[in-house]
This record gives sequence, C-alpha cells and structure tokens, in this order.
Amino acid sequence: MENNTENFSPEDSLRVIQTMIDKTKTSVVDNSFYFLVWGWLVFSGALLQYILVVFVKTPANGAAWNVMFLGFIISIVRRVKNKPPRVKTFIDEGLASIWLCIFVVQILIVIIFLRRGDWEHCYPIFLILYSVGCFLTGRMLKFPPLVWGAAACWAIVILMTFVDAVTNMLLTSGAVLLSYIIPGYLLRGEYKKQLLNQPN
Repeated sequence: MENNTENFSPEDSLRVIQTMIDKTKTSVVDNSFYFLVWGWLVFSGALLQYILVVFVKTPANGAAWNVMFLGFIISIVRRVKNKPPRVKTFIDEGLASIWLCIFVVQILIVIIFLRRGDWEHCYPIFLILYSVGCFLTGRMLKFPPLVWGAAACWAIVILMTFVDAVTNMLLTSGAVLLSYIIPGYLLRGEYKKQLLNQPN
C-alpha cells in the first residue's frame, strides 16, 4: 500500500483528476437536453409574456410562464426513463448540489414575488441566479461557452437597470439564448463528437 502511494506521482494525480472531469463532462454533455429544454422554455415564456403585454395587452400576461410546468413534466419523465446506474464522481455531486440549490432558491424567489408583488424586478434576479449555475458548471467542466454565457447574463443584468420591465422580458430571452441555448447546442455537438471518437 505504501509503495503504491509513493509511486503515485503528481502527474498521476492530475491524470486522475482530468479523467474525473472528462467523465463528468460526458455525463453533462449527454444531459445537454436539460439545458436546451429549460433554455427554450424560459426563452419562450419571456417572449410570450412580452407579446401578451405589448400586442395582446392582457393583464393575464403572467400566464405565459405556465410553460415552465411542461419542463418539470419532461424532466421527470426523462429522469425516470433514462437513469443508468453509474458511479458518481466528486464533480458530479458538486454539480448536482449547485443546481439543486439554485432550484430551491428559485422556488423561494417565486414565492416571495407571489406574496409581495413587484414583478418588474424579478427578471434581473432570476438572471443572476441562472448565471451562477452556468458559471460554476462551466468552470468545473472547463467548458468556456457556459462561462461566457454567465458573463453575458451579468452584462445584460446591468443593462436591465437602465430600461423598463417590458424591455427586460426581451432581454431575458436574449440572455437565456446566450447562456443556456447556445452552450446547450455546443454541449450536444461535443457529445456527438465524443461518440464518434470512441473506439468500437
């Protein structure tokens, strides 16, 4: 046992860490489905609400966000159908904890706004929350598009402070396009590339 420990060089340690990252990246890339589903749903919800406010002019414009329930149904069904047994790495556990925390905080924010009103200020808060998940996931997986997407969210959040709530709906769609949808398709492309490069 001691000999094995002594022969374990720093290069071996780095190789093990990189292997863990690669395995986790493959898992997350395979699950780019979730980035795309939630990205398109948020994009559609924000855009639909903008249309209901500006063109339809209905006070029930908040109903646009009911599309999010579709995301919960799709995610649950996919989790149940595609749940392969595998050993989770430390990075797997870390990412799962990050997104679970973001989900819980998001629910709490929704409850607060439902109770207190003042919905025009919710968009930058949600974008800040989304950006945290994108940034940490991108850094842990060494996947720059997610980090750039988070940076785009931060820039758009600053821009939101200079415009009205209706414009923020459009900016939310743009932010999600840059932080979820485009990186999601890039993740899917990387996964397909990995499948092609795998030996038969």
